[in-house]
Amino acid sequence: MRETELPLALSVGDPSGVGPEIAIAAWQSAHDSGAAPFYLLSDPALIAARARRIGAEVAIAETVPAQAADVFQHALPVVPLAARFTDDPGRPDPANAAGTIEAIDRAVADCLAGHAAAVVTCPIAKKPLYDAGFGFPGHTEYLAHLASLHTGGAVTPVMLLAGPELRTVPVTIHIALAEVPKVLTTELIVAISRITAADLASRFGIARPRLALAGLNPHAGESGTMGTEDERIIRPAVEILRAQGIDAFGPLPADTMFHARARAGYDVAICMYHDQALIPAKALAFDEAVNVTLGLPFIRTSPDHGTAFDIAGKGIARPDSLIAALKLARRLADTGIKVAAA
Repeated sequence: MRETELPLALSVGDPSGVGPEIAIAAWQSAHDSGAAPFYLLSDPALIAARARRIGAEVAIAETVPAQAADVFQHALPVVPLAARFTDDPGRPDPANAAGTIEAIDRAVADCLAGHAAAVVTCPIAKKPLYDAGFGFPGHTEYLAHLASLHTGGAVTPVMLLAGPELRTVPVTIHIALAEVPKVLTTELIVAISRITAADLASRFGIARPRLALAGLNPHAGESGTMGTEDERIIRPAVEILRAQGIDAFGPLPADTMFHARARAGYDVAICMYHDQALIPAKALAFDEAVNVTLGLPFIRTSPDHGTAFDIAGKGIARPDSLIAALKLARRLADTGIKVAAA
């Protein structure tokens, strides 16, 4: 089967969150939304129970990846996990951690084995995983670990938030804000920026990506009067990137680089910490932004929202971001398709 015909592998995420129901809704709306065929890695009994709970009329069929694209036309294809879940929305349980991780493992393995075109992941919650002994800060870092096992070498994952009007990348991700100045280095900024530029060119079809680097401090430090990191750490990174032929500029004051006129001047904003990247991305496209992991030997996208335990099981979770993630994964995977915008 050619890559363009392969289905997408969708991991269910935390079963107590909205993952099961947005997967159901994404399949139900696939004909109208244009979402590509996918199969859901989950416990079929959980999906059937969640469909009943939210009143969704959906045919569910247990299958294998090779048959998922055909099954998708008339039923939601579910590839069963060894683990079993209970349908207890809104109540995260460490007992479900094994199945949550198994779904991610299986999706990555299927993609690397040529059974799936890309990995799409529903949201996970970190605390129940930590309580069960999970040793990674989050989804992104765990995917890099799986990629390292496959390649035999170190893998640097890069989180890209892609929306219709803005792409952002956080250089530091799942660490406390107080730790950011300790972790931020010129070398790290250069490494993250190089991976971003390479993947925007190879996967998104942007021949010469323009990278705008945000400052860390207010007004990008204002010549050192509000912090020295911008001049000591970020500006040297810009100079190195430009010397390597990458169209990078900055550091720019973060409070003035996300309005419409400023966004027209770059293809991606390289931000120094998690919220500096995610706040503008979610403010501009909360229901449409997609989390893409760059730097991996496979394509991975995800909805840009969490497990939403507070509304899980109520049938009101919107599948928009998951649909956007499925569509972007398909576009990135399709040979010869040039993706000029998210």
